[in-house]
Amino acid sequence: MEDVHEIFTRFKNEFPEVHKRHEELGKEVHLNGGPLDEKTRALIKVAISGAGGHLRALETHTQAAREIGASDAEIAHALLLLIPTCGFPTFMEAYKTYREFEG
Repeated sequence: MEDVHEIFTRFKNEFPEVHKRHEELGKEVHLNGGPLDEKTRALIKVAISGAGGHLRALETHTQAAREIGASDAEIAHALLLLIPTCGFPTFMEAYKTYREFEG
């Protein structure tokens, strides 16, 4: 997947060793951390990003989810699940970002 945000490309160039180790940890957890399938993992990352208010990460994880075959309905459902736990305002911020970002 190509970089969605210019600042991430800059980070990778300025701190290549930190980036390398961060990527290695992410791959280990993503691929070998448990039994969840790829689409489920992607949708969980969408929900976590939205719940945490990490809107740039939400854009990145939304794009990644789409690339592995998650539908817009599945992504929207993952975000709707924020309402009862995180609250409607948190959902709305995430939903706004999701709808505005085309990737």
